[in-house]
Order: sequence, then C-alpha cells, then structure tokens
Amino acid sequence: MIQLSDHFDYKRLLRYTFPSIIMLVFTSIYGVVDGFFVSNYAGKAPFAAVNFIMPLLMILGCVGFMFGTGGSALIAKTLGEGKAQKANELFTLIVWVSALCGLVLAAVGFALVRPLASLIGAEGQLLADSILYGRIILPALPFFILQYEFQCLFATAGKPKLGLGITVAAGVTNMVLDAVFVAVFSWGLVGAAAATALSQLVGGIIPLLYFGRRNSSLLQFVKCKYDGSALLKTCTNGASELMSNISMSIVSMLYNLQLMKYAGADGIAAYGVLMYVSMIFQAIFIGYAVGIAPVIGYHYGARNHGELKSLLKQSILLIGIFSLLMFVSGEVLGRPLSLLFVGYDAGLLDMTIHAFAIFSFSFLFSGITILGSSFFTALNDGLTSAMIAFLRTLVFQIAAVCILPILWGLNGIWFSIVLAEVLAVLVTVLFLLGKRKKYHY
Repeated sequence: MIQLSDHFDYKRLLRYTFPSIIMLVFTSIYGVVDGFFVSNYAGKAPFAAVNFIMPLLMILGCVGFMFGTGGSALIAKTLGEGKAQKANELFTLIVWVSALCGLVLAAVGFALVRPLASLIGAEGQLLADSILYGRIILPALPFFILQYEFQCLFATAGKPKLGLGITVAAGVTNMVLDAVFVAVFSWGLVGAAAATALSQLVGGIIPLLYFGRRNSSLLQFVKCKYDGSALLKTCTNGASELMSNISMSIVSMLYNLQLMKYAGADGIAAYGVLMYVSMIFQAIFIGYAVGIAPVIGYHYGARNHGELKSLLKQSILLIGIFSLLMFVSGEVLGRPLSLLFVGYDAGLLDMTIHAFAIFSFSFLFSGITILGSSFFTALNDGLTSAMIAFLRTLVFQIAAVCILPILWGLNGIWFSIVLAEVLAVLVTVLFLLGKRKKYHY
C-alpha cells in the first residue's frame, strides 16, 4: 500500500494518481453521455440547450471542488505535521459545511434559473429546454458538490482506488439510465437530466456512508466544532479551483454569445462537442493534479524539501508526455468524435471537424498550467494558485475571444482558446521560477 510519507518515483506516482485521473474522467463523462444521447435521440435543438445551461450548473457544482482541493491541502498538511485527530476534525467540518452550501445553492439556483438563462441570451424553445434540464438536475446539487469534494478527499484519505470505484459506479449509473430513459423510453431532455441527477446521488451518498463509520482510511467523521479560520484557509486554498471552474463557465457563456453571432445555434452545438472532448482530456490533467496534491501537501508539512523538488520535476515530465499524447489524439480522433455527436448534419459536422483541428493545439499547453495552479494550492499558497487560474481561465480567454473574432471571424473563436493557454503557460513558469526559493522545491 502506498503511503503519503513514501518516496515517489515515476511508477509510484502513476500508481497513486491513476485512480484520481480515472475518477475525474468518469465525472466528465456524465455531461458527454447526456450530450450523446440528447443529440442523437432528441435532436440538435435540445442538444444546444444542454450545452447552453451546463456552464451555469457547473458554476454551482464547482463549490465542491473548492472545498475538496482546499480542504485536501489543509488536511494533508495537518497529517504531515502528525496531527491526525485535528485532521479528522477538519475533514468532518469541511464536508458538512459544503453539504449545507449545496442545499442553499440548489434552492437559489432553482429559483433563478429562468432569469439567468434569459439574461445570458436564451429565448423561445432554447430557454424552455434549458430551464427544464436545469430544474431537474438542481435538487441533486448537494450530492454533486459532495461527489466533487470526495474525489479529492479520497486521495488524501489514502484510498484513491475506493474513490475510483464509487465514481465508476456513479458513471455507470448515468450511462445505463441515459440509455434507458432517453434511447428506450424516449424521454429526451427529461430523461437525460434525471439520469445525471440520480447518478450524482450515488456519487455523493456512498462516501458519506463510508466515512460515517469506522474504516481503514486515514480519515473518518468525528465530533467537531466550528473553526472559522480553518474554513477560511480551506476556501482560500481552493479559491483557484473555484475561480478556474467559475471562470470557465463564464467564458463558455461568452463563447456561446460570440458563436450565436458568428455561426448561430450550429456554432453552439459544435462548441459543445469540443467542450465534451475537452472535459475528458482536461480531466486527465486535473485528475493527476488532484492525486498528487495531498502528496505535495504532506511533504510540505513534513518539510521534506528534496521530495518536493523531485515531485515537481517528475510531474512536469509526466504532464508533458500526457500533453503530447492528447494533442495527437485530438488531431487523429477529431473526425470520428465529431461523427459520434453530430454525424446527422453535414454542415455542422464540417464545422466541428475544422474546429477540432485548431482546438487540439490547446492540449499542448493546458496541462502545465493546471499542474502549476494545483501545486501552489497544495503548498497552501492559495493566492498564487488563484492568480494563475484567474489569468488562464478568465482574463486571457475573455480578451482572446473578444479580439480574435474581429480579426478572423469564426476561426478567431477557435484560435482564442489556444492563445489563452499559451499565455497562461508563460505566467505559470514565471511563478514557479519566482517562488522556488520560498518553498525550497
């Protein structure tokens, strides 16, 4: 069994992070499976609605990722300092506070989904479909938040494989129910939303049951008291991941507005296909970052500076290899993946394949930035992590998607993603170089 305190070579790094990678990939598949069934069995208009409302739902759900990554960094550091009881108290507090936040956000989202969807440009059937899909999923939001959170905390608890098993169970639930509800029963958007909501219940409830009893992991629920400073530290640590997810959702809304202007509903549908594939590919980077974060946090808390340096060096090399493989995969699989989603419409298919050829270059750069942001989160340097995420997912992308289409039209929208990732890598490298003496990596 691999322990956080172990020395990590390449083989051990891959073994420890692999379950987290698969966990994030399966979570990403939720939206992909919904999109596949809706597009092929309900049609292009409902497919556009799913893509349109999904960024708003992700803004609410990514609170779980903030508590998960921020809490994981703080808990791992506390474990590294030899304070096991304190770590369990922090773990318990963070989970219950995040669940309460989920209940509040679900209620607020349910009430505001109509005006928000209308505000960002939905009207007519697109508005009706977006509201329908969102209001079915929103009651399960607290469990979606918990699922996101536990994906990080299972690695910190030393049980990444168990976390993987639960996520796979939730993912399989979503796939099977999508096939039954959408393909067999022809429930369209209602079926797709119900399948996703029920799968989120699976992913959120099972971890609560596991940690609620005596178990063989490093963590379990214990009696705790309110600790405002710990919660503030958790939110500060996880601010970059929260900001990254919120920013991506906001940017997706802006992309939808630009695409409506330059290509209409077909542009939104094509962008949806790119985002589905991107979610899976990016999940590999994020999964690795989630898996390695508690290891970094532990050794930082234990002041093992040599191990920190080794972890960063090895991680950069591994992410570089992943990036190259994903770029090649994007270029090779662009056509078959486009056919899978929009093969029924020749014009939309051509647009999507062309977009793929440009968009795939972004995979060469995004991994390093995701790793860099997560690395500083694990070091409990939430400000630096947040700066990287803020610049990458908001500033650079907004600037690019507003300026490049003026110069190159629709191609400018596809190129803007690549340009933003290139600029973000430069910023990440500067931060890594500038902070190396402070953290001794």
